[in-house]
Amino acid sequence: MITLLINIKELIQVREKSVKKVIGKEMQKLPTLKNAFLAIDNGEIINYGVMDDIPSYSAAMLIDCKDKFVFPTWCDSHTHIVYAGHRAQEYVNRINGSYNENMNRSDIILNCANELQDCCENMLYEQSKDRLDEVIGLGTGAIEIKSGYGLNAQAELKILRVIKKLRENYCIPIKATFLGANVLPNEYKNNREAYVDEIINEMLPRVVEENLAEFVDVVCEEGHFSVDETEKIMTAAKINGLQTKVHVNQYTSIGGIQASVKHNAISVDHLETLTKEDIHALQGSNTMPVALPSFSYFLNHSYTPAREIIDNNLPLALATNYNADSTPSGNMNFVISNACLKMKMTPEEAINAATLNGAYAMNLADEVGSITKGKKANFFITKKIPSYDYIPYSFGPSLIDSVYINGRKHEQLT
Repeated sequence: MITLLINIKELIQVREKSVKKVIGKEMQKLPTLKNAFLAIDNGEIINYGVMDDIPSYSAAMLIDCKDKFVFPTWCDSHTHIVYAGHRAQEYVNRINGSYNENMNRSDIILNCANELQDCCENMLYEQSKDRLDEVIGLGTGAIEIKSGYGLNAQAELKILRVIKKLRENYCIPIKATFLGANVLPNEYKNNREAYVDEIINEMLPRVVEENLAEFVDVVCEEGHFSVDETEKIMTAAKINGLQTKVHVNQYTSIGGIQASVKHNAISVDHLETLTKEDIHALQGSNTMPVALPSFSYFLNHSYTPAREIIDNNLPLALATNYNADSTPSGNMNFVISNACLKMKMTPEEAINAATLNGAYAMNLADEVGSITKGKKANFFITKKIPSYDYIPYSFGPSLIDSVYINGRKHEQLT
């Protein structure tokens, strides 16, 4: 049966033709229809338009959206939601001054890895399922999930198997990323080459054999993995038929962006530190820059220079970086608000970055990210709000009334 949304105050991100991504000044344009309808059938968008031109549909199920907006669901292209436990005590210690400020990021990730290694797969799935339900309820309709908190073959594969189980039990597009190259485990501190070899020759073949990931990621950063090590892993990924996504320029610019573009990485993520050379390397490439403003908010870190990126005729995507230690939130609505306030993005730019460009960063631009005929009917209906820029403006309350995935209202999985 056709589902027909009627009297939509404004239908957001309407694209007659499927668009892969929007760049530079194009990001300032957000096509919409006022007083609109949206028709869906068999999980896909089949029609849309203004109410004056609505066709006659027999036996359609009607949803009245008077005074409400309809958005394509958010596309979150960077998360680590499969993790064990939480790091709330570290948060409290940081506030009261008892936190060990000499502990670097690698040490924190190693602590997270120890907890994950001790967590059984079923418990890890249950915790992750709750987080996924939460973010879908907040409007996310496509998501990427990384490993990286395992740091040995057994634990990394455990994370990826949990992601695979989530994909089997949920209807939203879920992309899996193998991030074996997050930090060096303690036992390899004096033998970096051996761990890189283990990633390439032991972990990666098992990931491919079990069909556990579409992407391979590397943290290319001082104190993590060098440009040469990153390139070795990216080369191995390509040989195994996997694309790469790279954590890069979070703290330093060491040539990781140039290497990522050279290897045609689908995205480079973080980018809080950028040089003119980095900007130049991205221009004309197929690599999507991805900003993670909630990370900057939570750790009082510098923000990705969005204006510099966009004003240099580049695209930009927004994602949450949802993880235990540096971004314990998967709320894309807050990401958009934060990007507008702290990164000086317009609401139009932020919405484009969180929908179309986020979909591109997961190879999902043909399926989700806009209201386009033939795409998945993944959308959310807002509560009664005055305008679409009210979403970033009113960042406190939930402004989402209901979320639809493949044309069906999302109900939490029990």
